[in-house]
Amino acid sequence: MFKKVLIANRGEIALRIIRACREMGIQSVAVHSTADANSMAVRLADESVCIGPPQSKDSYLNIPSILTAAAVTGADAIHPGYGFLSENAQFARMIEEHGFTFIGPSAEHIEKMGDKVTAKKTVMELGLPVVPGSPGAVESVEDGLKICNDAGYPVIIKAASGGGGKGMQVVRSDEEFAEAFTTARREAAANFGDDTVYIEKYLEKPRHIEIQIFGDKHGNAIHLGERDCSIQRRHQKLVEEAPSPALSDNERAEIGKLAADVIREMGYVGAGTIEFLYEDSKFYFMEMNTRIQVEHPVTEMITGVDLIAEQIRIAAGEKLSLNKENIKLRGHAIEVRINAEDPDTFVPSPGKIKQFHAPGGLGVRFDSAIYTGYSIPPYYDSMIGKLIVHGRTRDEAIKRLRRAIVETVVDGVKTTLPLHQWIIDEEAFLTGDYNIHWLEKKLAEKNS
Repeated sequence: MFKKVLIANRGEIALRIIRACREMGIQSVAVHSTADANSMAVRLADESVCIGPPQSKDSYLNIPSILTAAAVTGADAIHPGYGFLSENAQFARMIEEHGFTFIGPSAEHIEKMGDKVTAKKTVMELGLPVVPGSPGAVESVEDGLKICNDAGYPVIIKAASGGGGKGMQVVRSDEEFAEAFTTARREAAANFGDDTVYIEKYLEKPRHIEIQIFGDKHGNAIHLGERDCSIQRRHQKLVEEAPSPALSDNERAEIGKLAADVIREMGYVGAGTIEFLYEDSKFYFMEMNTRIQVEHPVTEMITGVDLIAEQIRIAAGEKLSLNKENIKLRGHAIEVRINAEDPDTFVPSPGKIKQFHAPGGLGVRFDSAIYTGYSIPPYYDSMIGKLIVHGRTRDEAIKRLRRAIVETVVDGVKTTLPLHQWIIDEEAFLTGDYNIHWLEKKLAEKNS
């Protein structure tokens, strides 16, 4: 097992990894920018190293600085968390080349699954269902129009190297296609340095269902059930729950087995998530994330498994501590992402937290790195915490979440807590009858 792990991240995920390391008897090293010198991760890690100024490109994306920090502190391994360099194949490769262990999959798997066109081809060959559309990259308007007419409108143009809703354009007719195609390529190039795009059939009322998977170096692979991440705004998840209120037990078992079989066949090592669109009882592969997810706590709550500790053990060469016989899904869990944003306009709201009180009680978990007096820097993602609840039933979990939101105090900045309070009282959420377009439509109605 590792003696010391460096965490190449910040905020609540850095703190989450520090906690797992401490329980495993592993020393932790927090790297930080000058803006994060007073962060909770820096305060609680065994060691900390400043790696640059506030801008991410000069600190959390600065590979030489991170590798130097690992060398000077004598770290054995580096955990990338999520975001930043977590799905950067060059980073994973350089970590291994410099004699450290990357707590994640191989650079080859990151590359293969990070390119959405290649990923789609790969999983098709391994038996996963995919959304109708282009078999690969689309190079011209003429080719694109043919694919659109074969698949049938509406379609969505996506960046091959994309994510987070950038480089996406929905098209509903031939007349709209040329302009949308040009816009998507331009956005893809600007955001990802790659203007490659592909086309898929646009599903009108799909749910976003993702399967948590793990593979080890000994050929073992498992899934830990699904998460429903359909409540989104601009392709950004806001609420996640497990299990999905839309799936039957048979569907859950079938798609979980398919996902586990695929990563076993791939020889995938580490944590990952295979994401699907689900509509009319059919699953369609969307993408694979080769890292731990923001919403991993809902899986932890219904399985009782520490996913971060499992990541670390697998990277150290140990066998999976789990198998399909000893994984039991218990109860229901819901997570809401709390952002430092205006709940109506979604404009970021950095600043000093004058007062903070975390909710508590049975079945309540609050993952965050904020504290009273903490100043939220304006340089990074606006998420400041995650409120997760667990109940014996979905109804009990919703009631617990409603109570926990009321208990939560974050004074001094605006947050999305009022938005979540509104969402969980909506009829569609209470009945579980929602899809990935539901929230945006409801917000448009609310603000009209």
